[in-house]
Amino acid sequence: MLLIFDPIYIMLGVLGYLIMFLLASTVAPKVAGRFSGRFSLYTSMAILAVMILGISALIIYLILSLAGYYFSLVGIAIFVLIVNLLMYVASPYIINMSYSAKPSPELQRVVDVVANRLGVKPPKAVIVRGPPNAFAYGNFLTGKFVAVTDSMLKMLSKEELEAVIGHEIGHHKHRDNAVMLLFGLLPSIIFYLGYMLIHSSLSERRNQLALLGFAAVVASFLVQILVLAFSRLREYYADFEGALAAGKRSMQYALAKIHAFYHRYPDYHEIIATDKFRTLFIYAFVQAVASPYVDIESIKRAKVNPIEEFLSTHPPIPKRLRFLDSLPF
Repeated sequence: MLLIFDPIYIMLGVLGYLIMFLLASTVAPKVAGRFSGRFSLYTSMAILAVMILGISALIIYLILSLAGYYFSLVGIAIFVLIVNLLMYVASPYIINMSYSAKPSPELQRVVDVVANRLGVKPPKAVIVRGPPNAFAYGNFLTGKFVAVTDSMLKMLSKEELEAVIGHEIGHHKHRDNAVMLLFGLLPSIIFYLGYMLIHSSLSERRNQLALLGFAAVVASFLVQILVLAFSRLREYYADFEGALAAGKRSMQYALAKIHAFYHRYPDYHEIIATDKFRTLFIYAFVQAVASPYVDIESIKRAKVNPIEEFLSTHPPIPKRLRFLDSLPF
């Protein structure tokens, strides 16, 4: 039976998103307010990485100890790993076909220059169709790619384009695709452990298994929240590389122009919101109230929806602009 037709699976998914929404509207703003600015970017990433690994290991240990299914983790881990690895291997081919990716000698020259500045091997440069955006993708079979949309090329100046490319090369430099793949496995493993326990409780008539299963599902979404926060920090880290490659002012203007475009043409938000590869984009579906014009200072002061930010893989543009201001160069 396919999972998407399993009422228990659907119910757990709805429960999880309700939990995340509740946390986003209550706990998250208070926690973010207390910890914002207290740690450097590197320290914050290290703390979050340790928290994700430590909490996940503890949750999995408790689930297996209390349930007594010591060998279940292996099967579930293999299942989740295979699904994610297949997607990881296939995604570059899917992206190239879906976006009609075409090599560009002109764009490749810009990528070569920026890669040389950042001290890395240049990825392959391709142009894709769509509203202004850029993303990094690839794997050990296909090699690494940096994609820029045709509309983005028309919108940005040379320095701003170099900053955007620096951001995307930064993702390759930091191995973000592989890092986020590995961290994303942890909440999935915990979720499917809980899902398995709930199903087992139905056949074995053990209420404690059902309670433990629901607790595991709730825990999986808590871990997922930490993974989303870690993803947002990786975006800041990539912005740092973009600023390093072309100057922080160029990185700011590039982000501001992208931000202004989507507020001037809000219909394009739907394209991003429904795209299965939106987590790769330099601009994802995060709203902020701001002027539709490229006024960096007004965008920096824009109000951000805390719930949408909390549930996003990307930090909002206003916060990214303020982060770039904090860089010492």
